[in-house]
Amino acid sequence: MLKKGYKLYSILLGKCPRCHQESMYEDKNPYKLKTTIKLNENCSSCNLHYHLEPSFFTGSMYVSYPIGIAFTVPPFLISHVLCKAPLLTTFFAITAILIIGLPIIARLSRNLWINFFVNYDKDAVKKHKNTLS
Repeated sequence: MLKKGYKLYSILLGKCPRCHQESMYEDKNPYKLKTTIKLNENCSSCNLHYHLEPSFFTGSMYVSYPIGIAFTVPPFLISHVLCKAPLLTTFFAITAILIIGLPIIARLSRNLWINFFVNYDKDAVKKHKNTLS
């Protein structure tokens, strides 16, 4: 389900994993390559610090591999199995998909990685506002 409160909501939309209120990224467009993986420092709604520890997102590289595989299976099946294209053509199709999908894969892997460690808290915004008062 793609509703607030579900991890999938935060993972697919790049929302704060704790409050699901704002985007974790400075720029919502992943294809602006200078800012593809640039995160805000903190969530303005719940004050979650996105860099949980130094080099935290290095672990997202482990997640990017299976996501990359998921991106390459459909082009392989379509080009090689269904269309009977030669392996070289299939290779170029897969390479093109990976190049085009790289910003999405990078963001999805970061989103998934932080969601392993941070859970949704529907009261996070209220708690943050109470600490400011």
